[in-house]
Amino acid sequence: MASQAVASALQQVEGAPVGEKPAQYTSLLQHITASSTNPAADLNAYAQALLDDSIGIVVLRPLLAAFVDAFRTIKNPDDKIEVGERVITLLQSKGAGQYEEQDTQIKHALADAFEQNDDYRRSAQTLATINLESTQKSVSADDKAKVWIRIVRCYLEVDDPTSAFTHLNKIKNILFNVQDKETKLMFQLSQARILDSQRSFLDAAQAYYSMSNELIIHEDERLSFLGKAIICTVLAPAGPQRGRMLAKLYKDDRASQADDFAILEKIFLDRLLSPAEIKAFASKLEAHHLAKTADGSTVLDKAILEHNLLGASKLYNNIGFDQLGELLGIDAEKAEDYAAKMLEQGRLAGYIDQIDRLIFFEGEASGERKTGHAERVVGNELRKWDANIAGLAEEVEKVASAIQNQYPDFYASQVVH
Repeated sequence: MASQAVASALQQVEGAPVGEKPAQYTSLLQHITASSTNPAADLNAYAQALLDDSIGIVVLRPLLAAFVDAFRTIKNPDDKIEVGERVITLLQSKGAGQYEEQDTQIKHALADAFEQNDDYRRSAQTLATINLESTQKSVSADDKAKVWIRIVRCYLEVDDPTSAFTHLNKIKNILFNVQDKETKLMFQLSQARILDSQRSFLDAAQAYYSMSNELIIHEDERLSFLGKAIICTVLAPAGPQRGRMLAKLYKDDRASQADDFAILEKIFLDRLLSPAEIKAFASKLEAHHLAKTADGSTVLDKAILEHNLLGASKLYNNIGFDQLGELLGIDAEKAEDYAAKMLEQGRLAGYIDQIDRLIFFEGEASGERKTGHAERVVGNELRKWDANIAGLAEEVEKVASAIQNQYPDFYASQVVH
């Protein structure tokens, strides 16, 4: 409830002549701003009286603008939220379209208050109600993008990448018209964070790596983005695509400064990782990096297991299910299942002999999904046979040339004319 002084003053303003009301409203607002002990209640009462008054739009707009300035000075976020929500409701009943500028400013300030209280979802929801397709003035692509990127970042704070992605797509449609470099960088960063949250780790790694090369960003932050790119690459599915990203990161001159360079190097060189190294790496990860997958393992467990499986393919021509399971620290059936999926997806080259319970490895994977297993195996065997014959023919030719050089007379006598 408003203070007695404010309530009395509002009654006096209500009965005053129309020409005197603007000055009296202005004076009362200054008094509330300067000395009110309960600004939320007093400003609510003031806004109610102001918007219920019959003064015209031309007079009301500057009074509302002054009210917005006073509203911004409220320091207590709870008070600001109480007043802001009340005024927005009053403006809607009055016809917010007539006061779009004031409505927008109040919503921005209200979003600030929600963020002060760490209520990022309500901040995003409030910002989403701002009319960016105004009929009163043209809203630039930069202004639209700034609102939407703030909404995206709020949703990311509450780990809601789905809602964040919806608003990120709005920015994509106007990004070519956005001039502000910082907004574009925030778009890139938000895109990387969303891809990371959605476990599209290779795409996230590429986005983080691009951010790490932006010279406008401070060097420490660029190194931080490089570290994030390394983490996402380690967590990505093992295979040729990840291999290319690993090579790009490993060859970067800054990589040796990153905290996780040691694990990057081991994975790039196809070395097996020890449990101690995996545990140390896991301690730095975020919650979604350690989320459980369908088979009960974490994203990290799966990534390391696939890496070690790929590493094993470099060490062995073939290996039994039981031996592979022992090497990977899982049972034989699970080892076979992981190998089969990687073979099918083209992330591992080879084939499985289920009768002898063996996995045969065949060099580098193509990255393409496998089709026609029997046809592929036969084709490989024929190519090996052709290569062996060609090799034997070359060796015979080398021997013949050596005999000709060493014993030309003997060679000439053996040649049939």
